[in-house]
Amino acid sequence: MDEHPHGPLTGFTVGVTSARRADGLDALLRGRGAAVVHGPAPRGVAPADDTGLRSATEELLARAPDVVVATTATGFRDWIEAAHGWGYGGELLRVLRGAELLARDPGVLDAVRAAGFTGSGAPGSPAELLARLLGRGVAGRRVLVQSHGEPPPGLVAALTAAGAEVHDVTVHRWTPPEDTGPLDRLLDAVLAGTLDAVTFTSAPAAVSLLARAGARGARDALVAALRRDVPAFCAGPVTALPLRAEGIGTHQAEDSRPGPLVELLCRELPARARVLPVAGHRLEVRGRAVLVDGAPRPVPPAGMSLLRLLARSPGRVVSRAELLRALPGAGRDEHAVETAMARLRAALGTPELIRTVVKRGYRLAVDPAAHTGG
Repeated sequence: MDEHPHGPLTGFTVGVTSARRADGLDALLRGRGAAVVHGPAPRGVAPADDTGLRSATEELLARAPDVVVATTATGFRDWIEAAHGWGYGGELLRVLRGAELLARDPGVLDAVRAAGFTGSGAPGSPAELLARLLGRGVAGRRVLVQSHGEPPPGLVAALTAAGAEVHDVTVHRWTPPEDTGPLDRLLDAVLAGTLDAVTFTSAPAAVSLLARAGARGARDALVAALRRDVPAFCAGPVTALPLRAEGIGTHQAEDSRPGPLVELLCRELPARARVLPVAGHRLEVRGRAVLVDGAPRPVPPAGMSLLRLLARSPGRVVSRAELLRALPGAGRDEHAVETAMARLRAALGTPELIRTVVKRGYRLAVDPAAHTGG
């Protein structure tokens, strides 16, 4: 029997910053039970319509490079395809074949070779790629870096400092969204801690979210929230770079496809849930919902605030005063606790999960010798 009959992400709310992959990622997340808050951070510019990319290509054709660094397979393929559309395809291939061509990783190397080049692969991280280039010596050489969204952090500056003439050809540039409303709502949810995770499928998405927070005077608050409260899940190590530069820990999928990212979420988020044997039942406290014996029970926000506090110290009596402080906007009225507790018990469908301790407060009816999980 499926351990998660309602989906492994049931009860969790996940933020999605992607624009280009949003439809597929949203569907995969919802199909596994998650609620989704979608705030597209960047808006992609199609390579064929990118006048900046076309100008950079024309400049390359006028002055051939000595070294070409291909950093992404998709970017390299789409650049060649766009050049064919402009009528420059054959000439671009000829110029590139006259240069030393370095591919950032095996996937990029496959794309380079599929285009008819004899390229050489390089280690996976930008730092290792830079070390390889500097080890060969770049002083006085013309180096072209084909990047995706933006060049790998520090690569262009380090090559320039080493004496190279560096030119960046950016494929799949990103611009801010025309409507920032959804992005602001996503940002507000991260700041409020109402998301269980936020996903990034490109480095520009991370840069865009940080920039939007900065424009609103909330960059430091966003960084603090992503460090402490809302884990960031990234599609591959390159996507994670802007976040890691801010000291934000990340969970990284093996590559940039939506599938591995969702599978990573399916492993990590349930492992964070608090699981308790209570009154002969299995109580699982997830981000915004509760599972009782594997069945999701919709609990109102006030009830979730009380339940999370009770679950933090299973079996301990929690006073009405403590519970009152956990209720947003309740003021000093302890009757608000009784009202919220009654609604919580009704929502759980099993009132005996929570015991009233006369004149003291409430506690979870944790089974003897119980231990916490998650």
